[in-house]
Amino acid sequence: MRTQGPGYGRAPEHARDPWRTTGRVHAPDPVRRRDAGFVTAESAMALPVLVLFATGLVWGLLVVAAQIRCVDAARTGARAAARQDPPEAVLRAARDTAPPGARITVTRDGGQVRVLVVARPPLLHGLSPELREEAVASAEEAVGDGP
Repeated sequence: MRTQGPGYGRAPEHARDPWRTTGRVHAPDPVRRRDAGFVTAESAMALPVLVLFATGLVWGLLVVAAQIRCVDAARTGARAAARQDPPEAVLRAARDTAPPGARITVTRDGGQVRVLVVARPPLLHGLSPELREEAVASAEEAVGDGP
């Protein structure tokens, strides 16, 4: 049994070098060389899609936020009109809560007050639908009146 000398306790040459088998050195795989820019091409294709997706999500959030502001404006205006506030105060209360550029309509129909808020969501005005919200409240003078 040999306990000393060259190569004692070391792995064989072919086991240490993955490119080497039975003493012959191989060139790198040609398939790997062909795929060298593949990840870059995939990234170039995927990045614009991800940006468009993120932009769509932000636009959707802006539309939802504008719809919520329309709901709040209609309810605020209906409460103010039901308390018999002056028409200017009703419009001011609704306009302060509504999205910029919203149209507000206040009508009285018997003992009820209707406030309609119509707005366009921010950004992409041509693609987005109108946001509409209506709130109805009983006028205070009409509450308790009945047969």
